[in-house]
Amino acid sequence: MLNGSLCFVIFAENIEEKMADNNFIDYVKILFRSGNGGPGSRHMRREKFEAKGGPDGGNGGRGGHVILRGNEQMWTLLHLKYKKHIFAGHGESGGRQCSSGADGEDVIIDVPLGTVVKDGDTGEFIFEVTHHDEEKILMKGGRGGLGNVNFKSSTNQTPRYAQPGEEFSEGWCVLELKVLADVGLVGFPSSGKSTLLSVVSAAKPKIADYPFTTLVPNLGIVGHRESRSFVMADIPGIIEGAHQGKGLGLRFLRHIERNSMLLFMVPADSKNHLDEFNILIHELEQYNPELLDKQRLLAIAKSDMLDEELMKEISKELKSIEHIFISSVTGFNIQQLKDKIWNMINK
Repeated sequence: MLNGSLCFVIFAENIEEKMADNNFIDYVKILFRSGNGGPGSRHMRREKFEAKGGPDGGNGGRGGHVILRGNEQMWTLLHLKYKKHIFAGHGESGGRQCSSGADGEDVIIDVPLGTVVKDGDTGEFIFEVTHHDEEKILMKGGRGGLGNVNFKSSTNQTPRYAQPGEEFSEGWCVLELKVLADVGLVGFPSSGKSTLLSVVSAAKPKIADYPFTTLVPNLGIVGHRESRSFVMADIPGIIEGAHQGKGLGLRFLRHIERNSMLLFMVPADSKNHLDEFNILIHELEQYNPELLDKQRLLAIAKSDMLDEELMKEISKELKSIEHIFISSVTGFNIQQLKDKIWNMINK
């Protein structure tokens, strides 16, 4: 018989294997490099009847930029998973007759909305992309050098020098995706989050009665009254100690930061509903205290197993915490839940 620690190791390895097979990638580290600026030309004009013309060297072209562009049609960084190096093109040299060199080719990388860029060495925040078609320069290309025609003067009629182009910029950067959604589902594994999402939207998350069924965030568009809708995100289950990296830990807590409100899920068969809710609150507070500033609602899931008397007892236990009893299986209070959520996110 396997001992407990060995079982945990095997279980953890199985989780990583499943996550590796999934198409949801929310973290990549890439070496980005912009292009060199092209050197200016030192050319002197030479024509058939003018053997010693003045300077006519053109400017070098700008080096290519590395640019990130927001794309609302994307929801994962999968397309960057196997790209460890991304380089922009170099600017070309200036030419004769004051002709400028061509600019280096820019590299434009589409990323999902909610992508955060950090310095790969220090972890320092650089910028985030939150709007469709928004473009932000991550690495600027080097400026092209000035050709010798720019240095001609009354005292220097034939300058035989030009500027070299500026060198490229280079560095490792981390791209992290934080899911953008109106409502984030927060709860322990097997608390009913995935089942609720599958009932109120067209999303088809994997559902089973064992911990860590959900290994990636799932998004669903929830239809409401009069053709209204909002986006709900099923965040992989939190466990006690998640802020320290336990369970799936820090890997998915960051996705909660982008939700407008939080819907906490505690199953009806929990031993202590208030304690479970407080543990979830504590984990979010330890990870990022600002998460507690978000609007929140507690849903007691799987309430089809409760009668009115038990609901009253649980309500007394929860005191002043705003809550609602629901059942995704029977549809009990599901419409009321959507009404509450709509009112909260549209205050």
